[in-house]
Amino acid sequence: MTLAELAARVDGTVRGDATVVIDDIASIEDVMPGSLTFAVDERYLRAALASRAAAVMTEPAVAGAIDAPRKPLLVVASARIALATLLADREPPRPQGPFRHASAVIDPTATIGPDVYIDALVVVGARANIGAETVLLAGSVVGADATLGRACMLYPRAVFLDRCVAGDRVALQAGAVVGADGFGYAFIAGALAKIPQIGNVVLGDDVEIGANACVDRAQTGSTTIGTGTKIDNFVQIGHNCQIGKHCGFASMVGIAGSTKVGDYTVIGGQAGLNGHITVGSRVRIAGGTHVWKDVPDGATMSGQPAREHREELRHQVRLRDLEKLYKRVSSLEQE
Repeated sequence: MTLAELAARVDGTVRGDATVVIDDIASIEDVMPGSLTFAVDERYLRAALASRAAAVMTEPAVAGAIDAPRKPLLVVASARIALATLLADREPPRPQGPFRHASAVIDPTATIGPDVYIDALVVVGARANIGAETVLLAGSVVGADATLGRACMLYPRAVFLDRCVAGDRVALQAGAVVGADGFGYAFIAGALAKIPQIGNVVLGDDVEIGANACVDRAQTGSTTIGTGTKIDNFVQIGHNCQIGKHCGFASMVGIAGSTKVGDYTVIGGQAGLNGHITVGSRVRIAGGTHVWKDVPDGATMSGQPAREHREELRHQVRLRDLEKLYKRVSSLEQE
């Protein structure tokens, strides 16, 4: 497509030659002569203009920093949103049903909706309910009495276990496990004895669970993940957690059981949350933070243990000054 056609697709404007033909979209490191690349600050824009790219997509404030760019610019309100739109146009299509591979094992009591795609070695348990247009890729498992909504996607070897429930357009990436037993044990006669985990997991619409992430079933009741929440790879959600709507958890976050998280909360990678606490809505938790107690709505937290981010920054400055303070006190003592 020409740059002008791409601009029309993302409601952008072109500075320079709008007839340039774009062959692909690539980061600065991977550009070829026909590539459209992107830049969200002046440093990246200058690097992009010096690259082999045919054109650069950027935002008005960044574009204004360059008086006479050497390449055409596609100027958009949000480069990230425009990039999502353009990449979606190039994404490979989903498999289309109805299709059922001969090696799939489907219990005769399961209900399979229209236009469902069932790949090789898929297992669907007794009384499971699979919504229309859902795709089950190779080796994925849907347990007994489980329910998947419309247009869901289970990637290879994803597991959705007994009695769990998912809304529409839910995606489980490869190796994700939803509904494994929660970590519940009690010491009986000097040994750990398992407490039966008889609850389930309930996922709202448009939830995505990353590769090899785990969401444990509740001991009783339900572990819940709210509509639109996105969970990265290698995340652990403990039993009976209640996660709100439109949250985002980066890789290796761990949340202990019975913790509640509000809506629109974002948690950075490798953060850990204690069990039986409440984290409010629109909270931001920095990567590596250890959260041991309740967090109010709107807070920004960091540190080990967690504290308000500005307080943590002051704490880090004081820590850096300890060596100078130690030497000063030692000198005074010698005097």
